[in-house]
Amino acid sequence: MIQGALAVYYREMLLMRRRSLRLLAGMAVSPLLYFVTFGQAVGHSAQLDGVSYAAFLLPGLVAMSSMMQAYSMASEINIARFYFRIFDEFMASPVGPAAYVLGEVLAGVTRGLVASAVIVAIGMAFGIGFQAGALFWLGAGLNAFFFASLAVAMAMIVRTHQDQAILTNFIITPMAFLGGTFFPVEKLPGWAAAVIGLLPLTHASRAIRLASQERPVPDGEWGLLVVAGFLCFMLAIYLTRRVQD
Repeated sequence: MIQGALAVYYREMLLMRRRSLRLLAGMAVSPLLYFVTFGQAVGHSAQLDGVSYAAFLLPGLVAMSSMMQAYSMASEINIARFYFRIFDEFMASPVGPAAYVLGEVLAGVTRGLVASAVIVAIGMAFGIGFQAGALFWLGAGLNAFFFASLAVAMAMIVRTHQDQAILTNFIITPMAFLGGTFFPVEKLPGWAAAVIGLLPLTHASRAIRLASQERPVPDGEWGLLVVAGFLCFMLAIYLTRRVQD
C-alpha cells in the first residue's frame, strides 16, 4: 500500500513542481488581498481577543488557504479522471483504492501546508506578531487532511466539472467566510454560533489561532479534527472502491 501511495503522491508532486510558480502566485494573491484590505485597513485600529485584528486574521487565513488548496485536489483528480483516464490506469495497476486515496490526500496536505507557509511569510513581511510553532502546523495539517480527504470523496461522486463547481459553491465558499476566518464566532447569536460550530473549519481556525497566540488549545478541538478527518478519509476509500467496481 505504501509504495502505491508514494507513486500517486510522486506524480502529484511532479505536477506541482512543474506548475510551482503559478501555484505559489495563486496561493499568495487572494490571501494578500484579504490581508491588505482587512488586516491593514482595520488591523491597527481594532483588537479582538487581546490582539490586533491583523494578528487575529492571519491564522484564519491560514485555515482558509489550507482548506482551499487541499480541496483543490478534487479538480485535479477530475481532470485526470475525465480527460486523461489516469484514475482508470491507477485502478488497473497494483495500486488499490486505499493507496490511491492516501497518495492524493498526502498531496492535498502538502499543498495545504505550502499555502500555510505562504501566509506565514506574508505575516512576517508585514511584521505581524504570532507564533508558528508545532501546534500551529499541526492545526494546519489536520485541517488540510480533512479537506483533502473530502476532496477525494467528492471527486468520486461528481460526474462533470459543473457538478464539482456546484459542490464548491455550496460547501467550500460558505465555509470560507463563516468558519471563523474573519470574525470571532462567539460574537454571533447563540443559534448562529451553534450552526457554525458544526463546520470543521471553525475548529481548525480556533485551534490555529490559539496556537499562534501560545494559548492552550482544548483537547476537543484536536479530537474533532482527527475524528472528522479519519471518517472522511474512510469515506473517500469507500467511494473510490465503489467507483472502481
